[in-house]
Amino acid sequence: MGENKSAHTEEGAALRLGIDLGMTLIDTAEMYGEGGAERVVADAITGQRDRVFVVTIVYPHNASRTKLPKACERSLRRLCIDAIDLYLLHWREKIPASRKPWRRSRNFDPPERSGAGAFQISISMT
Repeated sequence: MGENKSAHTEEGAALRLGIDLGMTLIDTAEMYGEGGAERVVADAITGQRDRVFVVTIVYPHNASRTKLPKACERSLRRLCIDAIDLYLLHWREKIPASRKPWRRSRNFDPPERSGAGAFQISISMT
């Protein structure tokens, strides 16, 4: 989704139909179509944001104290929303999250067991 601009309208229509049929969660990522999927989601949820729980995922290379808030802002702009309901980190690296230098952040709570693919991190944008 979001990888082919000519499919944008059809993909948005499919998401809107899903919402009409009861779908309440949309999971996307900045890496899907380099932000294109988030743009499709934005079009699909226009006028019905209150009906869906939006999850988006940040690239691992944006997982730093300086890059993460900027990546989040870009996702918010592409999604055309004020808040992301759940913001996840796509973790592809072999180094455990607990060994990363940004582990010491007060709001960071990584999984304790290996094999977890994503975890939640709280970000204050102010």
